[in-house]
Amino acid sequence: MVDFVHEALLYRDDEQYLTGTVPFVRDGLAAGEPVLVAVPQRGIDLLRGALGGQADLVEFLDMRRAGRNPGRIIPGVLSTFTNHAAEAAANGRVRIVDEPTWPDRTELEYPACVQHEALINTAFEDRPAWILCPYDTANLTPEAVRDAEATHPIVVEGEHRRPSTHYREPYLIAEEFNRPLPAPPPDAITRGFDLDALAATRRLVAGFATEAGLSADQVEDLVLAVNELTTNSVVHAGGFGTLFLWREGGVVVCEVRDAGRIHNPMVGRRNPGVNARGGYGVMLVNLLCDLVRVHTRENGTTIRVYVG
Repeated sequence: MVDFVHEALLYRDDEQYLTGTVPFVRDGLAAGEPVLVAVPQRGIDLLRGALGGQADLVEFLDMRRAGRNPGRIIPGVLSTFTNHAAEAAANGRVRIVDEPTWPDRTELEYPACVQHEALINTAFEDRPAWILCPYDTANLTPEAVRDAEATHPIVVEGEHRRPSTHYREPYLIAEEFNRPLPAPPPDAITRGFDLDALAATRRLVAGFATEAGLSADQVEDLVLAVNELTTNSVVHAGGFGTLFLWREGGVVVCEVRDAGRIHNPMVGRRNPGVNARGGYGVMLVNLLCDLVRVHTRENGTTIRVYVG
């Protein structure tokens, strides 16, 4: 029987954080359930200290690195762990502490965080997983706390556990946060592309990223990501599109616009499977880039990626 649970843990200090997370982890270990803790490093340090020797039985990931791009978390963190750990689970279920939203997330990152939290409910609805998501209510905005209640069916505060009266359908939340992106800067490089221009587009991105100081691996990741997006535009969105390219400090930003529409918000967050004819492109982009933002509408789609 599928037993999927998705909870928001609202905490105000370290004591409340540990009160909510330590029993959750220990109960999972006692039940023979594999446990992943994917939170910022400070939370990892707190939990390791509280768990003592049991910490060696837990997989830890620094979410500021593994989940820097919120769109990467479902395919690259949660699903990866679940797929590998489920066979070892005594009852088939895994437990995950997942903290994707922290106080210094930027305004650009935040909509992707909310979409991620909403779409967990779709991605795992048929999988045996118990996911607990801590929210630092002392430092997050009131809007972030309200969004936590909208994206989690269950809310935990201290020793109290209650259904969220503000929970909403995941796709409605995903559409609410399908928000327009700020305009590219006036000095951004702008190039149209079609099938014949794909190779030249790759060379342009590689040269720009190299001159901007990205490492060889980062350049390779960015070129591969942009190639996936531009190829998708050619194959699935009318045969052409527009590329924008610029720098923000040490980060290279590429934006691809085309006339297509992404109808399913799970695109890029779920592995389409070995028998699928396509669908890997946006997921690969999410895995490669430090941030991916998508704005899709009836008359076209914009996908912006950040590497650096």
